[in-house]
Amino acid sequence: MAFFQIKKIQSFIVFIIALVFILWIFQDNFLKLSFLQKVNPQLSSINEEVKESSYLEKIDNFLLKEYSKEQVLLHTIQAETYYSYKNLPVKILEVEVKTFNNAQKEGVVLTSNRANILKTGEILFNGEVKINTKTGALHELGTESLIVLSDNGQIKSNKEVTYLGETSKIIAQGMEMSIDSDTMYLKGIVQIIEDSGAIVDTKNLFISHDAGEKIYKSKEKTVYRSKDIIVNSEDGIDMDMNIKLINLLGKVEVVIESGGILKSSNVVIDQSNDGEVLKSNSSSHFKSNIVDIKAKKMHYDAVTKKLELMNRVLAVYE
Repeated sequence: MAFFQIKKIQSFIVFIIALVFILWIFQDNFLKLSFLQKVNPQLSSINEEVKESSYLEKIDNFLLKEYSKEQVLLHTIQAETYYSYKNLPVKILEVEVKTFNNAQKEGVVLTSNRANILKTGEILFNGEVKINTKTGALHELGTESLIVLSDNGQIKSNKEVTYLGETSKIIAQGMEMSIDSDTMYLKGIVQIIEDSGAIVDTKNLFISHDAGEKIYKSKEKTVYRSKDIIVNSEDGIDMDMNIKLINLLGKVEVVIESGGILKSSNVVIDQSNDGEVLKSNSSSHFKSNIVDIKAKKMHYDAVTKKLELMNRVLAVYE
């Protein structure tokens, strides 16, 4: 018995000696790894500093005017700082771009903390961008790439865009905007995240700020989700953000968390006064495990969970 205990002790001692030997051999690699872990978080900032220090030319209080072939002023570019590089696009910081139409009237004003001027003459905005239209409407958004094409009156992005509304945030796969209008088209899959917690999933959203309105429209299938309900719309959505009304168009299905499914058409969701009231003047059909009710009109308060079915009501209880 003592013999086996001695063998175990000897094996343990051999293991410790081997472990110390391995650590001694690879100590340089461990030290390098530890050093790299500390240095890595600083690499991006160091690279940025190196990039800015390797410029060919730096101009403070930069101003540039771009003209068409017909010598018509297209836009002006002002920046706090201008950097040019050998094989990279020009970089400008704290940027303001003003566009002009053929009559030389000011179109939109775009401001951003960072932008690039490409060899093609296009202006590529990065980060947070503010767009002031000629009527005074303000659009705020963030994107990796926003291009100003002032020769054809377009502002566009093929990258993900986050549009900031007063009470919502909208994420889309791209955007297009006419310089001469207060309208914007958010492309691809679109998600509207409201401050209230409600989420709208749709596609190809049209936004209009014309004459002070704040209208969001889509003709694609749309899903509205909140804490207590899920609403599916076949023919899209029409939102008036000034009066907090959401019109879900075509055939609509409402899934109620407390149980039951309500089917109707052209349902309005009234979000005024922090409420969530669904209304429809179309034929409505509510069905749950215990009841099946048909009516000509419906009114559902999602906050109080009170459902009213009105006009020629036919109910079947199971």
